This record gives sequence, C-alpha cells and structure tokens, in this order.
Amino acid sequence: MVLVELTSIDLSDLPMDAFKAHLQLGTGFADDSVQDEVLESYIRAAMAAIEARIGKMLLSREVVWELSAWGSADLQPLPVAPVSALGGMVIVDGSDAETNIDLARFSLRKDAHRPQMLSEGALLPTIPKGGAVRISFTAGFGPAWGDVPPDLREAVFLLAAHYYENRRDQNGAGGLMPFGVMALLEAHRTIRVFGAR
Repeated sequence: MVLVELTSIDLSDLPMDAFKAHLQLGTGFADDSVQDEVLESYIRAAMAAIEARIGKMLLSREVVWELSAWGSADLQPLPVAPVSALGGMVIVDGSDAETNIDLARFSLRKDAHRPQMLSEGALLPTIPKGGAVRISFTAGFGPAWGDVPPDLREAVFLLAAHYYENRRDQNGAGGLMPFGVMALLEAHRTIRVFGAR
C-alpha cells in the first residue's frame, strides 16, 4: 500500500500570523519575517506528526492510494479521513497497462474515522495478479485553517511551539510529543477493530 499526496499545502494556507501570536513574538520590527522559514518548517512538522498519529489529514489535499488487494469484495476502507470526494480509479495490470474504472459504480461512505468506498450493486473490480488499483480522492477537513477542528488547531500550535522552543536540544527530549498534545489528539485517534467493516 502506498499513499502519495498529489497536491501540497501552500504557504498562504498555513496559519503563520496566528502561530506567531501563539509564540508571543514581537511585531512591528523591520525584520518581522526573519523567522518565517523556521516557523513554517515547525508548523509543517507538527501537522505531519499529528496527521500520522491520528490517521487524518488536516488541510485538504488530493491523494492517490495504490494497493494490490481489496479488503473485501464489496467495500474498501480508505487509509485516511475525512474524505470528501472520490476522484478516480485505475486498474494496473502486471505489464503496467492501465484501465480507467467508472466511478459511477461506487459511492463514498463518509465517516470521521474510517471512510469507505462501496460498490453499488456489484463487486469491486478484479485486481489482476501482479497488478494494483490506484484510487484518487480528496482528504482533509477543508481547504482553510478554520475548517480544522479547534482542538486539532491548538494541538498543532502546541507541538510546533514545542519543536521551536526545543530546537537546540541535543539530548532528544524535545522530540517527544508533549502530554497536552496527546490529550488533545485522543478524541481523533482511529481505533482499529479487527474484522470491522
């Protein structure tokens, strides 16, 4: 299984000014933007760590997911949440020949933790031996920072601030996720139940 982001988060979509306010950095100076590159890197790192921890994408991005076998014959759980739209499906055979599949045959079951792609009235298409299926979809809470739930926005700021404040840490303690961040993420973690559809 491989999940690849087709689009990235633009700098203009990141909450730079809000994060500066969170850090209580001084303003009104000629060199106000001197730390922007560093702050951006910590916001991106915090977002990536949180997304990996909870299995959700914060800001909307287009992704493509490749897998070699279906989870079941009539539905497929998607690897991240929330998913707002299916974009396309391609079956690739062992010789890399591609066949586009009509998405009208499928529906999206939206779910906060475990969205699913369902086959309508038939089975999912056969994946040839040595082949794969590529499913593209849009994942994330929305395109704007305000679309992200408030507790997750706060978790990003707390973790990015932790990275920023411990940027010169030589013994590795700064790499640990603070308890306050973990507490904010708890309600958003996906609980895997074996055999659950």
